[in-house]
Amino acid sequence: MALPEQKQTLTETRLSGLSVPEGGWAEPARRDALARLRAMGLSTRRDEYWKYTRPDTLTAPEPEAAEVFDDSDEPQLFSERNGLKIVFTDGVFDEGASDALELDGVRIDRLAETSDIHWARDVYGVLEARGQAPVQRPLAAFNTAFATDGVLIHVTGRPSRPIHLIYRRSGNAADAVLHHVVKVDAGACATILETGPAAARLNSGMEVEIADTGTLHHVRAQGRDHERRAATHVFARLGRESVFKSFTLTANGTLTRNECVIELTGDDAVAHVAGACMGDGDFHHDDTVFVTHDAVNCESRQVFKKVLRNGAVGVFQGKILVQPGAQKTDGYQISQALLLDEDSQFLAKPELEIYADDVACSHGSTSGAIDEDSLFYLRARGVPRGEAEDLMTIAFIAEAVLEIEDEDLQSDINDRVAAWLARRRT
Repeated sequence: MALPEQKQTLTETRLSGLSVPEGGWAEPARRDALARLRAMGLSTRRDEYWKYTRPDTLTAPEPEAAEVFDDSDEPQLFSERNGLKIVFTDGVFDEGASDALELDGVRIDRLAETSDIHWARDVYGVLEARGQAPVQRPLAAFNTAFATDGVLIHVTGRPSRPIHLIYRRSGNAADAVLHHVVKVDAGACATILETGPAAARLNSGMEVEIADTGTLHHVRAQGRDHERRAATHVFARLGRESVFKSFTLTANGTLTRNECVIELTGDDAVAHVAGACMGDGDFHHDDTVFVTHDAVNCESRQVFKKVLRNGAVGVFQGKILVQPGAQKTDGYQISQALLLDEDSQFLAKPELEIYADDVACSHGSTSGAIDEDSLFYLRARGVPRGEAEDLMTIAFIAEAVLEIEDEDLQSDINDRVAAWLARRRT
């Protein structure tokens, strides 16, 4: 079926002047992604899964300028975790700021370093293509087609340190397209951390293939640059008895759209995806999650908390799909917003689609203000109103933060949340 004229014009305008990187093992996947992108067209507000979020600035030919936020006088998040630092500046690998790409139990390569044969050929673009049905994700296809840098992480054992991807930016108009591939072998286990704003406009993708009994922990904190825009995509496929846990903290940013697509294809797999965001003023944050259960006795959790003030907008679109035969599924989904004034909005679209009869699935979504009785309790015991509201806010997002398995990382996230709240009391 031919594309509507609006979509076709939008897509060809965006693609004008761009070319698929040539050569190497990834070129066939890139050209396939470009063909799929042209067939589906870039997103508009008329698309069902974009009706709450305007994609215009994410699909425009050029990014809108965004002032670089100077946080040089602040300690880097996760700096005490002794992670292997892999730094990207304006979307390009920064060798001088990075550690050597060597770590026990892990092989790390760069996407920009092409060759004819590489293990990532079996993953790159494959999970993204699978994630295009039943919902089309054009920005993810764009990412696969045009990403010029990223890392390829093959976890073969249990590395002694986390891998820390650090995104910096120096230009007000930096437009970055990054794509990472992660493969976790049977019985292997690793932690990947992500921090920083990356660009004025970021389109990032991460494809995660976890073999039987493998484990991956993913903790991400998106940068404090207020004017930045980002569209991120995580595609994960889990084998038997494997575990994938992902958490994202977002503070500030004019527009952020985080998509996560997870397939549980092996029996007894576990997938948890969680997030907390804090927005003030011109802030629009969208979490869109799709979890497919296609095996027996699997567990999934979606836990999202949003704190919104001064007209900020939060969006949650989450779906659990239970395929025929996926008996004994345990699926849980909760999305909640704390609205600190009457101008902020929370838009939620939770969904369950179940084709098996022996399952335990639930979803819930709520929004509301700070509980006045609890606030009075704290103030009656000498806690100033501002501090009392901060304590209640931290308690509100605690369920999401507790999805992080490492208590030290939980503490890092809570400290960052407390600092964000304190700045807004001064």
